[in-house]
Amino acid sequence: MPNPRSAVLTAVLLVTAVIVAPQPGAAAQEDPVQELRRSASQARADLEKATKQMSSRQKELARSQEKLRTTLQDLAKADAELDRIREPLARLANAAYQQTASGSMSIFGSGDATDSLRHSADMTHIAAQQQALVRQADGLHKRRQQLVSTSQDLQSRNAVEQTRLQQEIDGLKAKSAQLTKDLTAKLRQLEADRERKLRASCDESLAAKSREFPNGLIPAKYLCNLPQKGERLRADAALGFYKLNSAYKRRFGKNMCVTDSYRSLADQQRVYVQRPGFAAVPGTSNHGKGQALDLCGGIQYGGSVQFNWMEANARKYGWFHPAWAYSNPYEPWHWEFGTEN
Repeated sequence: MPNPRSAVLTAVLLVTAVIVAPQPGAAAQEDPVQELRRSASQARADLEKATKQMSSRQKELARSQEKLRTTLQDLAKADAELDRIREPLARLANAAYQQTASGSMSIFGSGDATDSLRHSADMTHIAAQQQALVRQADGLHKRRQQLVSTSQDLQSRNAVEQTRLQQEIDGLKAKSAQLTKDLTAKLRQLEADRERKLRASCDESLAAKSREFPNGLIPAKYLCNLPQKGERLRADAALGFYKLNSAYKRRFGKNMCVTDSYRSLADQQRVYVQRPGFAAVPGTSNHGKGQALDLCGGIQYGGSVQFNWMEANARKYGWFHPAWAYSNPYEPWHWEFGTEN
C-alpha cells in the first residue's frame, strides 16, 4: 500500500508548483506599458531641453533690452548736449555778423588801421570758436543719428524675437497639453483593455472548483487576476471586485490600492509568525479562500473619505467590512466578499 503521508506531501508539492508557475503572456502584457513609459520619458526630456533653450534665449533678449535702454539713455544725452550748444552757437553767429559789418566799415572807410587790425583779430577768434562749436554739433548730430538707427534696429529685432518666443512658448504648451492628453487616453485605453481581458478570462464557474481545494492551496488556474499586479481572488470575488474597483475609480480617479488578496498557506504561516495573536491561524483565513482583501490608499484609516465611501458602496458589489474588524482586532483595511457567515 502507498504511504498516505507520502501521497499528501506529493499533492501539496504539486499544488505549490502550480501556484508559483508563471502565467503565460505576462511579459507580453507589459510591453505596451513599457513603450508608453519610454515615450513619456522621451517627451519629458524634449520639453525639459526646450525649456532650458527658451530660458537661455530669454536671457539674450533681456541683454538686448538692456542694450536698448542704454542706447536710449545715450540718445537723450546727445539731444541734451545739442540743445546746450545751440544757444552759444547762435550768439557766436550773431557776434560774427556784427563784427563782420563793423569790420567792413573800418576796412573800407577812413578808420584807424589799428582798429581795423583789432576787428580782424576779433573776427578770426570768433570764427575759430564758431568752427569748433560747429564741429562739435556735427559730431553730436552724427552720434545721434547712429543712436537712433541702433535703437530702431534693437526695438525691431526685440519685438520680432519677443513675438517668436511667445509663439514657441505657446506651441510648447499646446504640444505638452496634447501629449498629456494622448498619453492619458492611451493609458486609459490600455487599462480598459486589460480590465476587459481580465473580466473575459475570469469564468465565474471557477469559483465552485476553487472550493474543492484546502484553504491556501488553491491552484492559480482557479483564481482570477486583479488589475493590481500580482493580486488574485476567487472568481466570484474577483468579478465583484472589478465592479467595485470601477466605481471607486470613477469617484477617486484611480484604481483601489491593494496590499494583499489571496494568500497561500505558506504566506499565511509567515504572517501568523510575524503577527501572533492578530493574524488568523493558517488554514482558517479568508485570504486563503481568495475572498478577502487588505486595502490601502486611505481605506486603511477608519473614518477617512475612502473608508466611508467603501462602507457606503462596497455591499453593492458583494464586499463588506466584517464586524470583528471594527474592534477585535481593529483592521479597517480588511474587507471580505460574501456574507458575515
